[in-house]
Amino acid sequence: MVFVSEGIQKFVYPALRGPGRFEGIGIPFPEFSGYMVGGFEIVCGLLVLAGFLTHFASVPLIVIMLVALFTTKLPILLGTGFCGFSLRDLENYGLLSMLHESRNDLAMLIGSIFLWIKGGGYWSLDLRIWGGHN
Repeated sequence: MVFVSEGIQKFVYPALRGPGRFEGIGIPFPEFSGYMVGGFEIVCGLLVLAGFLTHFASVPLIVIMLVALFTTKLPILLGTGFCGFSLRDLENYGLLSMLHESRNDLAMLIGSIFLWIKGGGYWSLDLRIWGGHN
C-alpha cells in the first residue's frame, strides 16, 4: 500500500512528491524520472498486493528503494551532498542520523527483497494460477 500511495502522490502533488522533489534532490531528468517512478510504484505495488507476478514486480521496487537510499540517505551519512545529490537540513548527520532517516526506506527494501526471494505466498494469485511452490 505504501508504494501505491507514494506513486499516486507523485502525480497528485508533483511539486512536492514527484518531479519537483526529484529536481530538488538532484535526480537527472526530474520530469521523466518522477512520473516514471510513480508509475512503477503504482503498477508494481498493485501487482504485489494482488500477489500476481510478485517476483517480477518486486525488482523495480527494490531498485526504487536502492536509488532512494543512495540519493537521499547517503548524503546524510556523509554530511555533504555528492554526485549532484543535495543534502537536506537536519540537526545531526552521520550513521545514526542516516539510519533514523532511512528506517522506512530500509523496511520497504527488505520487504521487497523478501518478496523477490519468496514470492507472494499461499494467498497469492501466482500460486492460484501457476500452482507449485511459491
